[in-house]
Amino acid sequence: MKHFLTRCSLVLCLLLALAVPVQAAQSYSHLYISISDALMNTKQDKEAEAQHALEQFATDWASVTSEQKDAKEKVDEILEQAVKATSKDERLKALSDLSNALRALEKLENPVDEAAQRTEFGMKFKPIMKAFEDALASGDLTTIDAEYKDFNAKWKKIERPVREQSIAMYGQIETQMAFIRISLASEKPDVTLMQSQYADLKQTIEDFVAGNDTAKVVEGEYSLATLVAYIDEANDFIDAGDYKAASDKIREFIKIWPSVEIDISTRNGSLYTKIESDMPILVSDLLKSNVDVKAIKSKLDTFRTEIELIQGDSDYTLWDAALILLREGLEALLIIMALVSFLEKSGQKTMRKWIFVGAFVGILLSAVAAVLMSTLFQSATIDTSRELMEGYIGLLAAAMMIGVGIWLHSKSSVTSWNRYISKQMGNAISTGSVFAMAAISFLSVFREGAETLVFYAGIAPKMETSQFVLGIIVALLLLAIFAFVLLKASGKIPIHKFFAVATVLIYVLAFKIIGVSLHTLQLRDSVSTTIVDGLPVVSIIGFYPTVETMLGQAILLLLVVATIIYKKKQK
Repeated sequence: MKHFLTRCSLVLCLLLALAVPVQAAQSYSHLYISISDALMNTKQDKEAEAQHALEQFATDWASVTSEQKDAKEKVDEILEQAVKATSKDERLKALSDLSNALRALEKLENPVDEAAQRTEFGMKFKPIMKAFEDALASGDLTTIDAEYKDFNAKWKKIERPVREQSIAMYGQIETQMAFIRISLASEKPDVTLMQSQYADLKQTIEDFVAGNDTAKVVEGEYSLATLVAYIDEANDFIDAGDYKAASDKIREFIKIWPSVEIDISTRNGSLYTKIESDMPILVSDLLKSNVDVKAIKSKLDTFRTEIELIQGDSDYTLWDAALILLREGLEALLIIMALVSFLEKSGQKTMRKWIFVGAFVGILLSAVAAVLMSTLFQSATIDTSRELMEGYIGLLAAAMMIGVGIWLHSKSSVTSWNRYISKQMGNAISTGSVFAMAAISFLSVFREGAETLVFYAGIAPKMETSQFVLGIIVALLLLAIFAFVLLKASGKIPIHKFFAVATVLIYVLAFKIIGVSLHTLQLRDSVSTTIVDGLPVVSIIGFYPTVETMLGQAILLLLVVATIIYKKKQK
């Protein structure tokens, strides 16, 4: 166990050293994600989640420095308004203003000539448009299809100026392109209709290049939940056999998509691409004479589940933070009580105080280290690598938890526990040194604290700092109560049974951390995502319906079963 913990600690230090950049350009991408989360949760009346997102923004923003003092102060001012907002509408307005103020700061830090950008965009896109126009004029559907794909691919590469300068124009272009694709994918493509649709698209692009913002922002409050609702409604229409209504509902999905797409593109780029590519096809597929209901519903269900995976709240709570410290603290507390009991039975009561001194120092240093770790992982220094760090360190923490769980399992019988205590105490009693006694107590506590530190590294990035600290306080209060009870009943409580309960607790938390960590890596496309249809997202226990997350959790369950079987054979 000792060598296992040492190696894991070295791996953790190496990961930290590799992941933290020496010098990096300041990026605000993580701040936009926090604003997006706050907007989405405010629209859904999720006050606690919206507040959490704002707190995350404030934490990251606190580390930002800029020479554009006035613009930075404007962001500070609007952030304060958003935090103090007392109504939904007030907060939504403040969040919109906050996004605009942050974008204004970025423009000042990285000044660009918008007129020149539009002109450059027009020059690049002109030959692309001409090629598609020629294809439409030919009337050959194969040529039109090939040129549209090229048109769409090149648009994706140069769309940025449109999206940054006018989200309304960007949304209108995206929708018009989707409608052309719907027409092209229909059972009997109407070239005349596509030519008319393209004429509207061309006018929008020319208006943008000329600096005329002619599009209107899609009115309404839309979020990931809206996308899920539209998919559910489309599925209901399909089940009822009303394929036209289902097709119309997906058209509505496409119309509002530009207003919501950033929530997906910033978290799962591959899903963003699949939705943009496949949704228009589904609109046409539903209007064909032979509708492949099974294939269409399978595609919609997959999109629904993947959107839910992003929407699902994978945050840990104060109880998760409390459980870690409570479990580790109980182990250390039981060891201390056992040491005290041993001393009393051996007639060396005067040495008890040194056990408590060592324990106090161990608790103090462990608590300080845990809070520092929380602060480190909430800071902006990790920036774009932070989610990858969260995932990999979460898996490291889970691996250590499994090791601890197996060790606990081996001590959950009377014989093995007594053998362990005798081995630990023998050297200290023979030396008669008070420092040796204090060292045993300190190391027993600090070893648990060191493990707690790594465990917290896996969950701290997914928690509000207030919840993290409150979880620690709750655990300390409960530990104080247990300590009082144990002192009163020293020598009477079957200590090994506490280890059996602790084993179950550590395995349960490891199950959740494995699921959440793999899910985080999936959102960063570091781990593949294979959806299992028909299963729900249960984020409270870290269960996500993908083959990869379930495989990781299945390995844990197999290890638990193997440990139980091995222990029974040892008996």
